Amino acid sequence: MKINWNEYLTTNRDVLGGKIHIKNTRIGVDIVLERLSVGDTIDQIIESYPHLSKQQILACIEFALQSVRNENIYEFA
Repeated sequence: MKINWNEYLTTNRDVLGGKIHIKNTRIGVDIVLERLSVGDTIDQIIESYPHLSKQQILACIEFALQSVRNENIYEFA
């Protein structure tokens, strides 16, 4: 089942300076992605932030996917 990230994520210039974050929290998508990038599992993130759900974390991943899906590809020398 595909997660609709719009249901779980939002922006507000008064929260985290307008960075995209999980609704009703001050946890930025970047924090979740950083934790995943260093090898933390979804369960470990939930253990650290017990008020988060698996769906919220999957929404962060889906947002990242949608953000890069249509990017231009550049070759670097």
